[in-house]
Amino acid sequence: MLLSDYDYHLPEELIGQTPTMPRDHSRLLVVDKTKKEIEHKKFYDILDYLNEGDVLVRNSTKVIPARLIGKKESGAVMEVFLLKRLELNRWECLVRRAKKLKLDQTIIFGDGQLKATLKEVKDDGNRILEFTFDGVFEEIIHELGQMPLPPYITEKLEDGDRYQTVYAEKGQSVAAPTAGLHFTEELFEKIAQKGVEVVDVYLEVGLGTFRPVQTENVLEHKMHSETFEVPEKTAEVVNRAKAEGRRIVAVGTTSVRTLESAADSSGKLMATSGDTEIFIYPGYEFKIVDALITNFHLPKSTLLMLVSALSEKDFMFSVYEEAVKEKYEFFSFGDAMFIY
Repeated sequence: MLLSDYDYHLPEELIGQTPTMPRDHSRLLVVDKTKKEIEHKKFYDILDYLNEGDVLVRNSTKVIPARLIGKKESGAVMEVFLLKRLELNRWECLVRRAKKLKLDQTIIFGDGQLKATLKEVKDDGNRILEFTFDGVFEEIIHELGQMPLPPYITEKLEDGDRYQTVYAEKGQSVAAPTAGLHFTEELFEKIAQKGVEVVDVYLEVGLGTFRPVQTENVLEHKMHSETFEVPEKTAEVVNRAKAEGRRIVAVGTTSVRTLESAADSSGKLMATSGDTEIFIYPGYEFKIVDALITNFHLPKSTLLMLVSALSEKDFMFSVYEEAVKEKYEFFSFGDAMFIY
């Protein structure tokens, strides 16, 4: 399996730079993977494709304002990107111009209400920082931090809540589960009225989402670990639906990865939590997920491989060609697909 097989040409002007308002007025490319047919709709038309008895599974993780700008005691400006909490006051981080920060040197944020000291340099170049602060860490970073928009979004986001789903509940994600950005509270009310069950899982989305695959042999790629949780209620609802032959519809690839990570060999969803490095690519046998709501993904990305596994690679690439031709917007603030 070669990385070059998952490349496609995307004109830069099709990269979505600003979120659609209202959220559910983005475009929706509906993909029937069995009949190999597509339709062009609006996202609110998703109601027409969800059936009574379906179970809609969403990743209710919360994005934190993980980008922090501070200064060393010398006055040099430093940028820190929170990646993963290791202990109460220790985080794995990306540090811009990291070589300028030596072990035991400190970065000061704001007026000094938050400080970070370099304690370790990892083999992959990431840094372990120890934070000191007065008060509640989460409240301080919400005051000082910025939403961690992907590098391909160059326009300033005026409202940070637009990079947050309306159902975000808990967690410390550094990237949004972007398929969920299209939903509104009103749309969820209509979905419930139709007899669709909505349940939650949690996966803390890391920067690995945006990191390109570096190996030409795709099977040599190592996924970054992400923390997930499947609540008891979610497992019960999903297992009952599977036993009754009802569809499981995942909202976003992070929900897919959570569900498939928590499935046992018999296809039963376990109520559990842990870390996952699951890598889904063509040939994978799905145990839980039947259909997927997702955005359009980067060339050569593991997410493009995942949707190619759910559908069929050549057909999926023809779908992407159609999306480019019809000028759909791509990536985090782009339009959506429903694959069923």
